Amino acid sequence: MNKKELLTYYREMLLIRRFEEKSGQLYGMGLIAGFCHLYIGQEAIVVGMKHAMRKSDSAVTSYRDHGHILAGGMDPKYVMAELMGRGTGCSKGKGGSMHMFDLKNNFWGGHGIVGAQVPIGTGIAFTNKYKENGDVCVTYFGDGAVHQGQVYESFNMASLWKLPVLYIIENNIYSMGTSVERHSCRTDLYKFGESFLIPGKRVDGMDIFAVKEAGEEALKYIRSGKGPMILEMVTYRYRGHSMSDPGNYRSKEEVNKMRDNHDPIENLKEILIKKKFASEEDLKNIDKEIRAEVEEAVEFSKNSSEPDPKELYTDIYK
Repeated sequence: MNKKELLTYYREMLLIRRFEEKSGQLYGMGLIAGFCHLYIGQEAIVVGMKHAMRKSDSAVTSYRDHGHILAGGMDPKYVMAELMGRGTGCSKGKGGSMHMFDLKNNFWGGHGIVGAQVPIGTGIAFTNKYKENGDVCVTYFGDGAVHQGQVYESFNMASLWKLPVLYIIENNIYSMGTSVERHSCRTDLYKFGESFLIPGKRVDGMDIFAVKEAGEEALKYIRSGKGPMILEMVTYRYRGHSMSDPGNYRSKEEVNKMRDNHDPIENLKEILIKKKFASEEDLKNIDKEIRAEVEEAVEFSKNSSEPDPKELYTDIYK
């Protein structure tokens, strides 16, 4: 990969990291309310997959969706405004952290009910097959959602009809706070589609190159008409499940070990410097630019008005 590509990956992952760090600060200050699930540590998955997908491919995910919508191309101003409940937000300030949408960039939203996005993504894949447009729906869900009944109903339909859907399990080890070893009878989650004849593969979700390569292979397989595939992206979130979770079920040493040895951004930073694609100073300047962009998004949101009360009656199906 060339210098331009690597710097793009670095910038996009760092934007998500700095955006999420600022979101955590604003939540503590009371400027963001409700549920809030940060994506810190998992950035390589969405950025790697973005560069494996076509522009016309679609994506849908769970309530941990800030990183997904940013990777898809949404301006950070409108994401931050949504977090702060402003009318300029990507969901008009009515969705908040868990329900962001960007249909312009084929992002079909974050969904608050565990596993609810899986049948939605399968339905989008059905539409793609019906229209014969060659597009794939990348459907993300976590290790905690693996055991939901609607996931297996979706697997069955997708396999039966050979739908163009890529299921990505973002296995961040702890679900809401219980390790995979304690809540799952088997820990090789990529094999959960075997009884439905869906092939799967485990991928290092902390390595953007491994993610991109596995994503490209899976999307090629699916576009050939062979049906769905599962990728289990093994990753690690540094913060608790949500802002109300102190994460006492794991040690600080464990978290620090992951940060020190497996952080996707720091590892890419080392590669950029080693290949002499960028100096420490270059990367510091990129960081400054991104921090300024995030601060601009905060100011934009603070100066935006709250939704008009009339918005209570819009975007409702009846």
